[in-house]
Amino acid sequence: MQISSRFTIAIHILLCIETFKKEHKVTSDFLASSVRVNPVVIRRLLLQLKKAGIVRVARGTGGTYIEKPLDKITLLDIYNAVECVEEGRLFHFHENPNPLCPVGKNIHSILDHRLESIQKAMEREMSSITILDVIEDARKFIGMPV
Repeated sequence: MQISSRFTIAIHILLCIETFKKEHKVTSDFLASSVRVNPVVIRRLLLQLKKAGIVRVARGTGGTYIEKPLDKITLLDIYNAVECVEEGRLFHFHENPNPLCPVGKNIHSILDHRLESIQKAMEREMSSITILDVIEDARKFIGMPV
């Protein structure tokens, strides 16, 4: 199991928007050059972030802006905006465990509550970290203005 790169790309996007907002018009092409992905990938993520109320995108080449206060955007907000987690479940079970096998017929009873606990712990941790926390770390590494 692995969380897709959409999550880290979305964080990268937000860091770039904040870092370059005063110096550059932050467009999908500009962001794509930093992330080194196709601008279409950036546009899809920006649409998801916009739908979640995290960014505002001006039409055409108007640029992209962070819509919410940085201390109000959590990593969980970003994760929920861009990750496609089916039915709110991080872990996906194989489709057809053998009902005649004692393990196969009980696998959900064996694992469901444990996996739910793991997911809740991850979500709790993600909700305690804001994009402002990440930006403050970034300032140490890349000399971002305060």
